[in-house]
Amino acid sequence: MRLVARALLWFCWLMAPALASGPPITAELSTDRVEISTGFTGASVLVFGATQNPLGGDPVEDLIVVATGPTQGVVVRRKINVLGIWLNGPSTRFPDVPGFYALAGTRRVWEILPEEERRQYRLGFDNLRLRSEGTRNPAFRAALLELKQADGRWQEYAAPVSRAGERLFSARIAFPATVQTGDYQIEVLLARENRVIARQELSLRVERVGTAADIASLARGQPLLYGVLCIVLAVLAGWLGSVLFRRN
Repeated sequence: MRLVARALLWFCWLMAPALASGPPITAELSTDRVEISTGFTGASVLVFGATQNPLGGDPVEDLIVVATGPTQGVVVRRKINVLGIWLNGPSTRFPDVPGFYALAGTRRVWEILPEEERRQYRLGFDNLRLRSEGTRNPAFRAALLELKQADGRWQEYAAPVSRAGERLFSARIAFPATVQTGDYQIEVLLARENRVIARQELSLRVERVGTAADIASLARGQPLLYGVLCIVLAVLAGWLGSVLFRRN
C-alpha cells in the first residue's frame, strides 16, 4: 500500500507544472470501487492530488476532505427499568442519517473556516443536518453520534491531510467492515482567508462481490428461502457440534 501511495505522489509531482496554469485544485482517488467479499475486514481509499498555489503559503491555503455515504433511517431508543425489567422507552427517529461520514483537513476545520462556512458545507458532527421525528431531546442526537463513532462509520479527523512538498497532498479514508453498499461522495475543498474558493467532487461505489453478493441477493429476492436455509444450516451446525463433542 505504501508503494501505491508513493507512485501516486510521484504522478502528482510530474503533473504539478501543468497545474500552474490549470484549475486551483485537482484530485483523484486510488480506486473508484470498494468490493465487499465474504472475508471483507475493511478497506482504505487514498485521495490525492495537487493545488495550483503552494499550501500554507501567503495567503494561507488549506485543504479539507469530506466523505459521505448513502443516507438511512435510524431509530434511537432509551431503555427504561420497570420492576427490574429493561423495556424500550421513548424513542426518536432520524430519517436521513449519513451511513458514513469522514472528515479530514490540513488543520482542524474550525481553524480554517468560520461557523457559517462550516454549516454550509456540513463540516463536522455539529453541522450535520439530522432531522428528528419523535421525542425532541438533544440526548438522542448525542447517543446517535456516540453509536456511529463507536462502529467506525463516522470519523472526525481520523487522519489528517498530508502534504508532500508545496502543492501535493494526500488523505486516506478508512472504511470499516460494517460499511454499507451504495454510492459515496468525496468532496475536496480548498480554503483561503476563511472561505472555500474551490471544490471538487469525486464518486466512489461500495458493492458486494462473489458469494457475499449472492447471499445478499437471495436475502432480498427470496427472504423466505433465505430464512429456511439459515435455520437448516443452524440445525446442521448444532448437530455436527454435538457429534464432535460426544466423540471427544
